[in-house]
Amino acid sequence: MKTRSATAESIRRLRRERKMTQEELAGALNVSFQAVSKWETGAGLPDITQIPRLAAVFGVTTDEILGYSRAALDARVEEICDEAYKLRFSDPAGSRAVLEAGLREFPDNEIILNNILCVIDYKKDPDEMILMASRLADRAKLDEVRYDALRLLSYAYREKGDLEAAEGALEQIPEIYFTKLGEMAHVLTGEKKFNAARSQKWISLEDTALMMEALADVYIRRGDTARARAELTRAAAILDIMREDEDFYDDLDELSRNLRERLEKLK
Repeated sequence: MKTRSATAESIRRLRRERKMTQEELAGALNVSFQAVSKWETGAGLPDITQIPRLAAVFGVTTDEILGYSRAALDARVEEICDEAYKLRFSDPAGSRAVLEAGLREFPDNEIILNNILCVIDYKKDPDEMILMASRLADRAKLDEVRYDALRLLSYAYREKGDLEAAEGALEQIPEIYFTKLGEMAHVLTGEKKFNAARSQKWISLEDTALMMEALADVYIRRGDTARARAELTRAAAILDIMREDEDFYDDLDELSRNLRERLEKLK
């Protein structure tokens, strides 16, 4: 039967992707490993009450357990996140509402949960960020989601003045001296090269300006206001040059204003 074979394939694939043994999955569901083996070979189907539990263990929807198109489900999640992103800066509450509705459609989906972290104001509510980010970091199956949760967790700890906990979160993120987008821009051709290079350009620009601001912070603490002013001036100038680019976005505009405001205070 098609349904049985599709469900068997889904359970087997999801278990292997999570690097779980049949015994570990059986233990999580309080069933025998023989039962799991039957599900994966198509010799039997999980009881209907086990489907939501399987979905919870794997962090997917019940539809995916039953073998419906993963590509279609992923596309739907991406659609939800794209819709929320359009509101992220202009209407954070509206963006979160879109994502919360998405969670009702895809319970515990870590991509959607990660996007929710991005609309939480960790400066106003660091405790909520710490609660949600720590949970997601502990259970995320995707490395990029886990590392992003740890990054945001460190911001919230810093906001609360707990630099030791912030550093502990950051220490769990590996140091990598290249990016996927950067390597795609170097290796690929055509439209894929263009899209990768364009995306990495803006990421690198924002990161460069932020690092220059971080250096200015250190100079200020050292009492070297002249070097701090020079660093902030160069960072603001770089952003002003790039402002003419049609892809210049809101986050960079806000960063530019912040740099100018800091420069005014140093006069």
